[in-house]
Amino acid sequence: MKLIMNFEVSKGYETWKKAFLANEPMRQRHNINLLAYGHADDNENNVYSVIEIPAMEVMQDMLKDPDMVTLRENAGVILETQSMIKLVE
Repeated sequence: MKLIMNFEVSKGYETWKKAFLANEPMRQRHNINLLAYGHADDNENNVYSVIEIPAMEVMQDMLKDPDMVTLRENAGVILETQSMIKLVE
């Protein structure tokens, strides 16, 4: 299953990117494959990522992980702005 995630960040794109890339071991533990990431052309604080996950439950479990919660807070993710789109092939 592929997801497009979109959210805003409060600490800037580079802060988010550094934390996101450092989080690769957690994605690997959950069998989540990173396909793409970046920001909107006209707004570095509007971030997108495209991932492939084995099941929605895996993603939900990872997002509840205390380490992930801390990482996202430190990266400046504004949770209220987050949206996920499940792609149907």
